[in-house]
Amino acid sequence: MRYLGRKIAGGILTLMAMTFFVFCLQSVVPADPARLIAGPTAPPATIEALRAQMGLDEDVITRYRHFVTRVAHGDLGVSVRTRQPVVNDIRKHLPASIELAVVALLLGSSVAVTVAVIQATYPSLRMLRLALVGLGSLPVFLTGLMLVLVVWYKLGWLPGSGRLGVRGFSGPTGLLLVDTAIFGNLRLFIDAAAHLLLPASVLALPVAVAVGQVLSSSLHDVMKHGYIRTARGKGLSLVWVAARHGLRNAANAALTMSGLQARLLFGNMLVVERIFAWPGLGMYMVQSLAYSDLPAILGVALVLGGLYVLVGMIVETTQRIADPRISIE
Repeated sequence: MRYLGRKIAGGILTLMAMTFFVFCLQSVVPADPARLIAGPTAPPATIEALRAQMGLDEDVITRYRHFVTRVAHGDLGVSVRTRQPVVNDIRKHLPASIELAVVALLLGSSVAVTVAVIQATYPSLRMLRLALVGLGSLPVFLTGLMLVLVVWYKLGWLPGSGRLGVRGFSGPTGLLLVDTAIFGNLRLFIDAAAHLLLPASVLALPVAVAVGQVLSSSLHDVMKHGYIRTARGKGLSLVWVAARHGLRNAANAALTMSGLQARLLFGNMLVVERIFAWPGLGMYMVQSLAYSDLPAILGVALVLGGLYVLVGMIVETTQRIADPRISIE
């Protein structure tokens, strides 16, 4: 419990520091939120009234105190582009990004584990490693455009945009795979999975390459230990020994790399969601940047920062579970 309490306290302090930096960015950006909301033809009196309503005419310390109070109460301001509260916009787009990120991490981790086990048991298959590294070295935007061109436009195997082929479907969680499974609609579940596969694959490829390389190297060292030879002496297959006895002992460095890749994935989502017209936070951020929608940009930055902190806590806890030698104290 003390470990969990320290982690939560550290996360809160990090978020507080993040609100300070976000407020500083909001203060130094030359764009005037009141002017953006009122429009370029609004009279000066209207702009000044808006500035007073938004508290922009107050001193810096008072504005920062009000900013922290609003954030603590879930008020991130009003979007200049949608004219809706930023919290409502984030609540609308967040499930799509969470679904995409989770599927991409699961897909990338599965490929990484598979490749690491194959390389540990069959070292002669170096072409698999070279092919994966070659694909992973491509920029994310180039990989996405290539998949859209070949798999969707040329071959027509998978859809290249959106989350679902039909409109009007909504569920309690906003996660289409979960909602379609809850309602037992197999056709929509397959449709949602097909729309998800291409963007998730683009995001999963860097994860698979980075985690696979680290896990393969650690597993190669673990397979030389005495208990591995003992397990092999019992007649167990090499693949079973690597998967059952080797992976857990080699997982520590791979989990660290997974945490890093999960955090980098948030940045890649801005590009991937734009390419595949995926209606998540990345797409919302890109559209907000085009309109200089500062409240929306800073609101998404705070949410992604909170997810960044949460991923770090999950990775450290998972490392403790995977390797009991690491003390949480």
